[in-house]
Amino acid sequence: MFRPQLLRNAAPTLRRTLTVHAKTGGNPFITRRADRALPDPSSSRRKLFYTIPIFGAGTALTCWVIFNYQKMSSSVVASTLYSLRVHPRAREVLGDEIAFAQYLPIISGKMDQLHGEIDITYKVRGKKQNGTVRFRSTRKGRMGLFDTDVWTLETADGQVIQLLEGGHAAPSSE
Repeated sequence: MFRPQLLRNAAPTLRRTLTVHAKTGGNPFITRRADRALPDPSSSRRKLFYTIPIFGAGTALTCWVIFNYQKMSSSVVASTLYSLRVHPRAREVLGDEIAFAQYLPIISGKMDQLHGEIDITYKVRGKKQNGTVRFRSTRKGRMGLFDTDVWTLETADGQVIQLLEGGHAAPSSE
């Protein structure tokens, strides 16, 4: 005994009811409902194409800043800057109070101590003038010592000073 009329009436009807907002006590139109229509995914593609390059550029800039800070706080950079401060020829050319030229210095070049290759360049300033320091050192063999190939100071007027020659690279006890 099948009664199709009875089944037709037994089907539940979905009715959308408006509930009041919990915080304001009124306005049912600012509520969020689980059965609301979803946004169209094709309309947000333009936003996606704009945000991906911005995110990529931000990530690349952040990585560059982190790696530059790692080079800046390296013992190699600290040692070369200290040796530059006490080098008599560098003090004669740059003047006293030798330091990085910028507040956040840019250390360019390669610094791979594990594989024995250091080739860096950074800008310095003194009381008299500014300059650029270039330091290159290599290590022969796995357990060998580093040999300094190039350590120069190029001033703002183009004069290149070889810091390996003519004077101690570090203060002596004399």
